[in-house]
Amino acid sequence: MGNAWAQEPPPDPVATATAAAATAQVSADTAFMLLCAALVLLMTPGLAFFYGGFVRSRNVLNTMMMSFILMALVGVSWVLWGYSLAFAPGSPVIGGLQWFGLTGVGLETTDYLKGTQPEAVVSYAATIPHQAFMIYQAMFAIITPALMSGAIVERINFRAYFLFVLLWATLIYAPVAHMVWAKGGLMGLYGGFGALDFAGGTVVHISSGVSALVAALIIGPRKTYPNQPSPPHNVPYILLGAGLLWFGWFGFNAGSALASGGLATVAFVATNTAAAAAALTWVLLEWALLGKPTAVGIATGAVAGLVGITPAAGFVTPLSAIFVGSIVAVCCFFAIRIKNKLQIDDSLDTFTVHGVGGTFGAILTGIFATKFVNSAGGNGLLFGTDGKFFSEGADASQVLKQLAAVGITYVLAAVGTFIILKALELTVGLRVKPDIELQGVDVSEHGEAGYGEEFGSSSHVPTPSEVT
Repeated sequence: MGNAWAQEPPPDPVATATAAAATAQVSADTAFMLLCAALVLLMTPGLAFFYGGFVRSRNVLNTMMMSFILMALVGVSWVLWGYSLAFAPGSPVIGGLQWFGLTGVGLETTDYLKGTQPEAVVSYAATIPHQAFMIYQAMFAIITPALMSGAIVERINFRAYFLFVLLWATLIYAPVAHMVWAKGGLMGLYGGFGALDFAGGTVVHISSGVSALVAALIIGPRKTYPNQPSPPHNVPYILLGAGLLWFGWFGFNAGSALASGGLATVAFVATNTAAAAAALTWVLLEWALLGKPTAVGIATGAVAGLVGITPAAGFVTPLSAIFVGSIVAVCCFFAIRIKNKLQIDDSLDTFTVHGVGGTFGAILTGIFATKFVNSAGGNGLLFGTDGKFFSEGADASQVLKQLAAVGITYVLAAVGTFIILKALELTVGLRVKPDIELQGVDVSEHGEAGYGEEFGSSSHVPTPSEVT
């Protein structure tokens, strides 16, 4: 009878408070990461407007479709096999297929592999569900191949582009992401040689930029290039796209902290600071060298700064972010002029902004990084652990690690893109017919026009039967 009437011991108030705080942290971090994922997805339509404004009006629809199609294509392939190849345990170069179709990717904050290693813990973010991490990374996988479209607009046939980006996302993006960000990857902090890439300098910008250059060289220049100028048909689109990219980039970089809090704040501040510094630098360069600051210039400069700070955002101080943004802007500004002199038809400067910006951003990360900002990272050439110049812990070898990661990414992206495009050239072909290219590809590739007949002078849109 005594046991039947015994009271339960009162709950431990400390344990109760701790559990409540942990639950609140999970909820807050999950909400933050889902918001960041949505911001990163918004960048792809933003890129569509940015690129769409640059091309001729008869190609605007096709150019924007080259971004939008990635939200569908990679949105499905990432769930089926892309995420597993990028982040599941495997070799130092690529993941396995344990998570095919998101098998084993649940709502727990820590996931356990089933099979040969039942006790192996695979957790990329301790306070968000595994699926939240997965969908956040999906948005990176979506926009990265879309960036390449800027180098090959107005001439590639849409079927070849569709197959190219699907193969590229599988065979190039997934391995690079695995090597840099996955547990046990060759290049990163989690078992690799320690290259720093907070949000995608190598994974996103160098891989897409180098591949874009290779694609532009293989596919060849537009029929009108370089003899006939092709000015942007809609500069307000460019400014709108740049603004959406800048806005979404806060999710891109701050979200890479994988939790709300101090590190996300560091990345947010660095992102805005570098973009502002780069845009300002670009305007001043145009003012000094060309006589007038342009809207296209300030938009391009802002994007260059965002690219440059991406690998460094969670490792550098605000003052360092100013240097990163300004230096990258100067490098990209003159890279565009060198490209023009070489008459390489990288139509919308994908390599000269993303490839060059990503390269110098990665190297500058090795110079300006400090554990004072992020103890999980490393110290660069200039700063020690206390964040002061050449203080204890300053590490010149970090620059070498960054250079190694850049070199590996260049080789993989260039060779892989070359093989994929040559295979497609021999099978489905790469270019539209010359007469279609001169007339514009909107109607021939999609059966509709962006503006009807030149900015809405006619409301008639040809049907597919009329096109054929």
